[in-house]
Amino acid sequence: MSTSTKHPSSPKPSQPKASTSASAASSSTGADADLEQVLSREASAFQRELEVERILKAFKFNPYDILDLDVTAKPEDIKRKYRQISLFIHPDKTPHPRAPDAFDILKKAEAELSDTAKREELDAAIASARTTLLRSLSLPTSLTDDDPRLKYLADDPKMQAQGLTTPWRIMLKEKIKEVLIEEEVRRRKAIKMNLANEGLEARKKEEEVAAKKRKAEEDKAWEETREQRVDSWRSFTNNSKKKKKQKIAILG
Repeated sequence: MSTSTKHPSSPKPSQPKASTSASAASSSTGADADLEQVLSREASAFQRELEVERILKAFKFNPYDILDLDVTAKPEDIKRKYRQISLFIHPDKTPHPRAPDAFDILKKAEAELSDTAKREELDAAIASARTTLLRSLSLPTSLTDDDPRLKYLADDPKMQAQGLTTPWRIMLKEKIKEVLIEEEVRRRKAIKMNLANEGLEARKKEEEVAAKKRKAEEDKAWEETREQRVDSWRSFTNNSKKKKKQKIAILG
């Protein structure tokens, strides 16, 4: 009679609970998402502050610099860029203490570029600066900014020999700044002179009014003393006649 030998069964490996794994994964994903949002907000806030600083440091007499636009920008480009930046640096969204100042500067720049007459004046000054700079470099005034002679100006051995190693765009930016400052100085002098002339005219008018007032007062006083003068004259005349009669009587 054969006997069968029973082998002890090996224990089954324990299986991880599916719900626990899913919960841990979900928690990890949520934490990563929260961290990403925090980092995104911090990056956005930092970028907003950088943009505020850029506007504050931009050349105040050049609206193109403030709006970070090229002179060839179309009216719709100007409005679009203004709206984009103004929403980005709005004082309600930006913790920078000078965000309101940057916002006002941006608004003024957009208003100047939207004013046809002011933009034409600005463009004329910029064109003049460009022409003057090209002539000083003995280059044709018809060159465009993408011309290789301008793009690689700082690498030109002839320019380097003259000590000119500054890139064209930087040279042009500085020349425009110089010309716009000169224009602003002239403008302020003209305003000052106009105010002085207006002040002189105002003083002349005041003197004329004062002279007319004095004349009117003198005429009034003359009229008011007219009867008195007549009485004085009559009295003088009568006294003269009496003295004449007395003299005749004595001589007779």
